[in-house]
Amino acid sequence: MSNKLYVGNLSYSVRDDDLHQQFSAFGQVQSAKVMMERDTGRSKGFGFVEMSNSQEAEAAIRGMHGQNMGGRDLTVNIARPMEPRAPGNGGYGRGHGGGYGDSRRNNY
Repeated sequence: MSNKLYVGNLSYSVRDDDLHQQFSAFGQVQSAKVMMERDTGRSKGFGFVEMSNSQEAEAAIRGMHGQNMGGRDLTVNIARPMEPRAPGNGGYGRGHGGGYGDSRRNNY
């Protein structure tokens, strides 16, 4: 089992130190990071906590999943690897900017 945890449903006021403090009750916290919006600096509402070993990670899941923190019930589970993004997507789906299926496209 991995020792890196996903922590979801975070209140937007929760910061790295808050996560570190809450999870340290279950063992040594290697790192605690709340993910932030790049443009606005606002929390994305989730983060990651890395415990020093898998036993501590399992204890943290049992102890923190469903617990209320900042007015919200946390979702805590093993972090999954980030899935690769499709190349060339650029964050836009179909229908933006003249691609196939764009009803604004001029037909010559």
